[in-house]
Amino acid sequence: QVQLVESGGGVVQAGGSLRLSCTVSGNIFRINAMGWYRQAPGKQRELVAVITSDGSTNYADSVKGRFTISRDNAKNMVYLQMNSLKPEDTAVFHCNAVLLLRVPPYALDAWGQGTLVTVSS
Repeated sequence: QVQLVESGGGVVQAGGSLRLSCTVSGNIFRINAMGWYRQAPGKQRELVAVITSDGSTNYADSVKGRFTISRDNAKNMVYLQMNSLKPEDTAVFHCNAVLLLRVPPYALDAWGQGTLVTVSS
């Protein structure tokens, strides 16, 4: 059983900061890419940031320069530091991990349940 558990969401004023964390647990052989996606009310889920196993990163244009993704491979964790938050950042943020497992199905694109970020104006 693989679990991704996010934490760190909450309510913050515009211009403020939050740090999201995601812990991956289970019978995992290796974690490849890890990422954060978000889904605002009435909108489709969109990529926020992704980080590969060797540390390469990619960001949505809307968050470049404000958000930073990082990972701790020893702890199977991924983080999202969010600064200069805007009301339009309000969404449920989901953690994603591309996993190789020791047991079937041996490969898995896993998702967390999400953590709500609300930015007030």
